[in-house]
Amino acid sequence: MPLRLIFMGTPEFAVPTLLELVAHGHEIAAVYTRAAKPAGRGMKLQMSPVEQEARRLGIAVATPATLKTQDALEEFRARQADAAVVVAYGMILPQAVLDAPKLGCFNLHASLLPRWRGAAPINRAIMAGDSETGVMVMKMDAGLDTGDIAMAERIAITEAMTAADLHDALATLGGDLMVRAIGALERGMLQFRPQASGGVSYAAKIDKAETRIDWNRPARDVLRHIHGLSPFPGAWCEMTLEGAVQRVKILRCEIAGGAGAPGELLDDRLMVACQQGALRIVELQRAGKQPMKTEEFLRGTPIKPPARFS
Repeated sequence: MPLRLIFMGTPEFAVPTLLELVAHGHEIAAVYTRAAKPAGRGMKLQMSPVEQEARRLGIAVATPATLKTQDALEEFRARQADAAVVVAYGMILPQAVLDAPKLGCFNLHASLLPRWRGAAPINRAIMAGDSETGVMVMKMDAGLDTGDIAMAERIAITEAMTAADLHDALATLGGDLMVRAIGALERGMLQFRPQASGGVSYAAKIDKAETRIDWNRPARDVLRHIHGLSPFPGAWCEMTLEGAVQRVKILRCEIAGGAGAPGELLDDRLMVACQQGALRIVELQRAGKQPMKTEEFLRGTPIKPPARFS
């Protein structure tokens, strides 16, 4: 029999998992998500991607400010769920909530645990130069991404991948993985193993202070830094455009065959020297403008050596 589930998630990353669970016939008793926030130029309240999808599907939505009160716990218990599925919900679940569903609470995490526990595993995996990452289904406990692992899928991280590219690939992979895990849970066949005790690392939230590009690093390190922050919050540098120093986000780049002083522009097609090697900028974004390919950018803003980026 399909399970009765509570789904808990907020961003776009969680949507494929919700859709997969619905498509496979599981009953979603309620969707828990973060409350709508002001956004955009008009600062109108904007529902989370998960709430938008839940309302389209006609599923009940709850947006509690906390799960730590007795009222919140009683409301959660009253859903009478067999299990809860949690995907980037953005709120800590107290032990009493974790204990409420009879089969437990199951989290989809976007890393190969215990590497990159925490808030920004996709960004950190790229920025650290990892060759692979993945998604894991974990039975939740009170720790930070410390629960026993049920199932996993791996994916290679290529030099061309940005955080957005990897996000989308893992979101799709994760939806498929979670629906298989819940299917095994339904049949009483889901098995668990403890996380490894070694290799623990933490994916701290991205700080604005680490978004500036440092051309005094090897080209491959600079590429991973840029791609790990693309498109948000975006790695940036400064360049002189139209007679003024301006901040520009670099969104996508590739390794190029050049050499020079770090930050030196090496040709008229945005090849920039690093401490070792060089990068060619493929996509960038000026402040207040839309992202654009290098060719489009150069048509409106020619920039040639001996220009420098800092």
